[in-house]
Amino acid sequence: MCPTPAGHLDGNALAGVLADALGADLTAREARCRHCGTVDVLARALVYVSAMGLVARCATCTEVLATTVIADDGRRWFGMPGVAALEMPAP
Repeated sequence: MCPTPAGHLDGNALAGVLADALGADLTAREARCRHCGTVDVLARALVYVSAMGLVARCATCTEVLATTVIADDGRRWFGMPGVAALEMPAP
């Protein structure tokens, strides 16, 4: 994954994390930002990568949508504090 000149990736960088945490790649699904109310596909989120994990921010207001922390031993913590609603695929 190569960051853009702005220092972030697009939301497609979340594909593997979402598949691990929720059982599916949901980057093409819509999410509502808890902060500004924008509804957009997760692929448009701004994703910042560090040695500790990922932070996904709303492309409209830049508030945090989701975080993933990755421990040295491979354990992961995933949270979506800024997502008020997430569209899920039909069963």
